[in-house]
Amino acid sequence: MNKSELKPASVFNLFAEINKIPRPSKHEEKMIDYLRKWGESHHLDTQVDETGNVIIRKPATAGYENRKTVILQSHMDMVCDKLVDREFNFDTDAIETYVDGEWLRARGTTLGADDGIGCAIELAILEANDIEHGPLECVFTRDEETGLSGAEGMKPGFMTGDYLINLDSEDEGEIFVSCAGGRNTQARFTFNRQPAGAGFVFMRGQLKGLTGGHSGDDINKKRANAIKVLGRFLFQEFNKYGDSGIALAEFNSGKLHNAIPRDGSFVIAVPNGLKEHVMVDWNMFATQVEDEFHVTDKQMVWSMETADAQPVIENGVARNFIWALQAVDNGIYAICQDPELNGMVETSSNIAAIHTTEQEINILSSQRSNVMSNLDNMCATIVATFQLAGAEANSSDGYPAWKMKAESHLRDTVVSCYKKLFGKEPIVRGIHAGLECGLFSERYPNLDMVSFGPTLRDVHTPEERLLIPTVDMVWRHLLLVLKTL
Repeated sequence: MNKSELKPASVFNLFAEINKIPRPSKHEEKMIDYLRKWGESHHLDTQVDETGNVIIRKPATAGYENRKTVILQSHMDMVCDKLVDREFNFDTDAIETYVDGEWLRARGTTLGADDGIGCAIELAILEANDIEHGPLECVFTRDEETGLSGAEGMKPGFMTGDYLINLDSEDEGEIFVSCAGGRNTQARFTFNRQPAGAGFVFMRGQLKGLTGGHSGDDINKKRANAIKVLGRFLFQEFNKYGDSGIALAEFNSGKLHNAIPRDGSFVIAVPNGLKEHVMVDWNMFATQVEDEFHVTDKQMVWSMETADAQPVIENGVARNFIWALQAVDNGIYAICQDPELNGMVETSSNIAAIHTTEQEINILSSQRSNVMSNLDNMCATIVATFQLAGAEANSSDGYPAWKMKAESHLRDTVVSCYKKLFGKEPIVRGIHAGLECGLFSERYPNLDMVSFGPTLRDVHTPEERLLIPTVDMVWRHLLLVLKTL
């Protein structure tokens, strides 16, 4: 299969156009301008709100004028991540894609199908003149990935439809009817630097090649978190040799609150007499961790080499930081008890990023839950852990969960259309990730909503890929839903 054979052609052609447009979260100006000009050039009612969200309205086709208005919604921004050795500028460069069997991938970067493919599906429907539908509102929100600030900033009344179909899901054949709420927790250790003293050698430990993934949707897959793994090694060594034996100079890992960190590094100062012992410990630790994660993380790359000397973090702060990393919750905290949600993760936490400056260690983590009181509890647990270690810590306001409606005409229609097309029942479930539907449910409490989309894997990583045949399946499903509602 080559790119010219991808179906539906209109969707993949528009996705290729979208991938030429730089659209990092919070820097979607070029995408906003593209959508505005695109809507106006097709003589469609196009508006941009003060936040930067775009809405393009299309009248009903003949005979469908009295139908209720359907909103199609996707987000225009993308997570920007790349392989360590890939030269790429997300502010200027086009995403380079290629076909790998039944999958569409990018060369060493995130693909942007989350949620560029949703945007492309919307534009293809707006562009088509042979589709039967009632009145449509196609909505493109900004900054979904780093805080949902586009949906947060949307004023009531910007959307006027009765039904909303969110096109930001990643498993074809699954219809999502609820999502988790989320908050970020930040912690900061401050310190003074001091000389390591004579007789010390500096060593840089580095781990890369982890699978990583989405901190909500992949949190139940037992994938290694680079921060937690490296923190475990430091805790082991500091415990073994004592504060006077090893000093910490820096720790850096992770980039994004919604991604499981795939790589990281630290620099430590070690007395000359301990260097070989630490190297042996490192190699033994690597073997044990590789065995622990042999199913999920098969490409771990470990290295430890001599580093340049530098002032180190004062011992007390370094120790407290390392102990906090060992103690802090990461991964699944609770499973949903509602039988309709089929054992979905309810509450979780992801230690996402750590960066060391001259006088600070800054830590970013992400908490999610479908139960808002347990989200508060999870955030409080993280805050307390870091505060006990002497750090400043606080949690953001975050975004709400989307609760499943007991009765939904849209859900029933989407399910019946799927069965009619494909001869099988779709899976109806919640998702342990944030969708903008949570915020929409607050602003538009009577809005009937579902979310579905083509199959994506390893989103938020350079391994992100799109299962090509599922795009046509979602396309045909969506068109039947629009005709039937």
